[in-house]
Amino acid sequence: MSLVRFIADLHFSHTNMAIKRGFATVEEHDAHIIAQWNSVVHKRDITYILGDVTMEKSAPYHLLDQLNGTKHVVLGNHDRRQDVAKLLEHVASVIGMVKYKDNILTHCPIHPMELEYRFPRNIHGHIHEKQVMRPHRDTEIPDERYICVSCERVEYKPKTLIELGI
Repeated sequence: MSLVRFIADLHFSHTNMAIKRGFATVEEHDAHIIAQWNSVVHKRDITYILGDVTMEKSAPYHLLDQLNGTKHVVLGNHDRRQDVAKLLEHVASVIGMVKYKDNILTHCPIHPMELEYRFPRNIHGHIHEKQVMRPHRDTEIPDERYICVSCERVEYKPKTLIELGI
């Protein structure tokens, strides 16, 4: 049986993000993400990457081939439109915001008004800082309807809805 998982903000080959995340090198950063991903994602699993695969460059896209499962990318603010064709060589689809089981999947959190009548929750990335007590919930958005799956928040492992408490 395949599982559906969610993660955001891989930022492959982004030196400043690797340092901010506590890694000595970008290679160590990228290898850690790949190892953590592959420790939970299996061949038949589906993972939604909610933006920022890299930092505005396509050269690291080949690293996506080392990640288990089928990958769908929801574009983020650092994913360039001109790189979509190259990205599609490594993932199953590239999309904007998308609905999945009544949840709206985005990179940046959506306006709260959208959650009033259209969607019960917003699974998103973009907010990097890690919270100690509840790592997949936002401190910046004090609203249980927002669930952040930025790498730092989910221990660099794509999470299922159940693992996210949904």
